[in-house]
Amino acid sequence: MTTPQITPKLHDCRDAFTATLERLAADDAQIVAVCNDSVGSSKLVNFKARWPERLINVGIAEQDMVGVGAGLANGGLLPFVCGAAPFLTGRALEQIKADIAYSNANVKLIGISSGMAYGELGPTHHSIEDFAWTRVLPNLPVIAPCDSIETAAAVEWAASYNGPAFLRLSRVGVPDLLPAGHKFELGKANLLRDGDAVTLIANGTLTHRMLKAAEILAGRGIEARVLNMATVRPIDVDAVVSAARQTGAILTAEEHSVYGGLGSAIAEVVVAEAPVPMKLLGVPGIFAPTGSAEFLLDEFGMAPAAVADAAQVLISRKAA
Repeated sequence: MTTPQITPKLHDCRDAFTATLERLAADDAQIVAVCNDSVGSSKLVNFKARWPERLINVGIAEQDMVGVGAGLANGGLLPFVCGAAPFLTGRALEQIKADIAYSNANVKLIGISSGMAYGELGPTHHSIEDFAWTRVLPNLPVIAPCDSIETAAAVEWAASYNGPAFLRLSRVGVPDLLPAGHKFELGKANLLRDGDAVTLIANGTLTHRMLKAAEILAGRGIEARVLNMATVRPIDVDAVVSAARQTGAILTAEEHSVYGGLGSAIAEVVVAEAPVPMKLLGVPGIFAPTGSAEFLLDEFGMAPAAVADAAQVLISRKAA
């Protein structure tokens, strides 16, 4: 008799973001929200109902939105600037660079519907370059929480952090992986599963897929380490070096181009500190086509079984 598989509940990380933001705003009148005609998609409807005077909707004008956020921060407020990730980072990159990062403004940038979450809206709405664009900017931590628990913890951290930050949130439901009460630490990876044959590293919507891949590998007699690397900048150098030295191979997966993202950040550490075979999974330097996020991730080789197969090939390179 087989034991039925229990499907874990999936959570929209935007819900955790707004629930935490409202809880913090109830105790801190300095917290305000700024959005680009995205009250609904940013899930700020209830925030607006509770504090209409503390929500600024600039319309579809992302450059203005970031500049308004910087001005509010200069006036002593604590702005959370929310918008669709492809347009927040793409249209307003100069303002993020000059008004936020260079000025070290205390603005929290919230990129909503990141990666390929917009799915059927296609290449213009996929946000698969935002890690590359933002992680090169000084003063700007770049964070992609893996579940609703880490999202809430990262929002709490961001509110207490004196400086800019970019939080990348998807609208695609994910299961909770971290324990209740988890505290977010900037630049610290989370060990979700230990192993000595290979290390699987991901963040955001890919972390739970890496855990499933590790389970598949375990069924083949291969123990894989799984790291949740929510912070892309600053990267957890110690965790990467330990993974390289202790497991001898690293596979990364991300809802982003393979150029300039999480895999690239990890490879920069590996090549300098502990060279080992690596495999970077992601969008292979093309405009991702139209399709649901789940479909596209599978198409680009990030289904759990495909990840497990890629890991096995990578392990074989250790002995070569």
